[in-house]
Amino acid sequence: MSKAPFWIFILLLVVYFTGIRVNTMDIDASQYADISLEMSRSHDWLQVYDQGRDYLDKPPFLFWVSAASIKVFGANNLGFKFPSILFGIWAIYATYRLAKKLYNENTARVSALVLATCQGMFLMENDIRTDTILMSWVVTAIWLLKEWDDSGKIKYLLGGSAAIGFGMMTKGPIALFVPAFSFVSQWVLKREWKKFLRPALLLGIVVIGILLIPMSIGLYQQFDLHPEKTVNELKNVSGLRFFYWSQSFGRITGESPWKNEVDITFLLSNMLWSFLPWIFVFLPAVVINIIRLFKERFSLSGSREWLTMGGFWLSYMALGSSAYQLPHYIFVAFPLASIVVGAFLTEAYYQKQYAVVFKVLRPALTVVSFLVFVLAFVMCLWVFPASIFMIALLFVGVIVWFYLVFKTEKSEKLIVVPASAMAIANIFLMNCTYPSLLNYQLGNTMGDYLKEHHIAAKELAIYKPQDAMNSIYFYSGEKQTFTEALSQVAGKKYILTMQKGYPDIAQLPDKYKVLKEGEYFKVTELTPEFLNPKTRHNVCGHYYLLEKQ
Repeated sequence: MSKAPFWIFILLLVVYFTGIRVNTMDIDASQYADISLEMSRSHDWLQVYDQGRDYLDKPPFLFWVSAASIKVFGANNLGFKFPSILFGIWAIYATYRLAKKLYNENTARVSALVLATCQGMFLMENDIRTDTILMSWVVTAIWLLKEWDDSGKIKYLLGGSAAIGFGMMTKGPIALFVPAFSFVSQWVLKREWKKFLRPALLLGIVVIGILLIPMSIGLYQQFDLHPEKTVNELKNVSGLRFFYWSQSFGRITGESPWKNEVDITFLLSNMLWSFLPWIFVFLPAVVINIIRLFKERFSLSGSREWLTMGGFWLSYMALGSSAYQLPHYIFVAFPLASIVVGAFLTEAYYQKQYAVVFKVLRPALTVVSFLVFVLAFVMCLWVFPASIFMIALLFVGVIVWFYLVFKTEKSEKLIVVPASAMAIANIFLMNCTYPSLLNYQLGNTMGDYLKEHHIAAKELAIYKPQDAMNSIYFYSGEKQTFTEALSQVAGKKYILTMQKGYPDIAQLPDKYKVLKEGEYFKVTELTPEFLNPKTRHNVCGHYYLLEKQ
């Protein structure tokens, strides 16, 4: 199998950066944007606040880098998204370096391309969460620690430990567990027991501990010194205990109040779309590797590695044991899954093994790629009709893809055909579908309107909101007043309300006229009724921006 063509990586950079024009989605991404904006204005880097309220959930690293970026580029999509996009690109590079260390140049390029073109990666580069940066730090840590494991050079140990420290400041102890799971798997199956007792590991722990000091000080000052505060509806909350125990281990032990009652298959079932199209290669690769491990009696021979497979599945079991799971939790292990796929494709090709598997995979991936284009056409022609120009470009993209299907060398087709399909289709999803979809998110739509028409927050009251509107703060640039009390609305020049509150406005002594009205929907929870233009109106809410006469 030839090296993955470099031109695809250039195309992917274009796709990622086009995501900057798409507004953030409520609730999480918009909340992170709000917090970053607030931090950039307050210059309080150790204590985290969300519209003036104490915030205790995610560690601060995402807020630090996004706040710094906002100070450079302004309070806009570029300012918030730019650091995460860069970290996503770095994760692809670190995956390449780790795969090259474990295998060879061919496997490295294929592995990087697998990560770069899975659907979850496009989502991470658009809907910004902590997972993009976390994934980047974790795969960097594994790569550098593998360099240290092989060479013994302390600089790699220091770099890998630092990456773990920064990863923990991004999303907690999971940044330590994934590298630990990877190397424990490798060392146990290689019977390299002495590696567990190397004194240098203590140095790595010290580096991690030192890096966590500033964040720990901030948590202690904001929460542990103030037991009287009510945080997440609780009093006497320890920020240190929350970060180092409750947020991670508490979800397994049942201590955490966060529960959504999903089982251990939840993350795997969601990988059917988030690791598309490569999930159809990953699953047979897993089965074949496990069969080989059983045949070898759980003892790796020669240069065989289990760092990626063991790291992925132990991480999966830990994350899948949580009482509260979301589909993006497994994204942290996607670089490892990508290397499993890259190694399976390249090794099997050169060794001419698993002919039956590849006989099925080639047409299957082509069909899946074609269905991705069918989805793009459905979205651009029917769900959210695009301009004639964009539809024409989509047709051109499909023609280019068909050319690649028939003209690409057999040695590259298995990787180029699905990768190019994902890249081309997502160009149109990001430039046509997502912007149209976000027009139905009330927070950013109204935030942009308020800013454009210079409607100050002190003049506006948001009465009986029925939609999550985190994004209104980021896009309006001001903290807004939300209220359920009609008395607090009286006298305001402007009122924003929905169906529930609209009839109450007639009770006010002042008369109001409708300045702007429209439909809204929770865009992160799409339904068939919403996607169908004929039934969309039936499931959308209605909002009214009123102006005093």
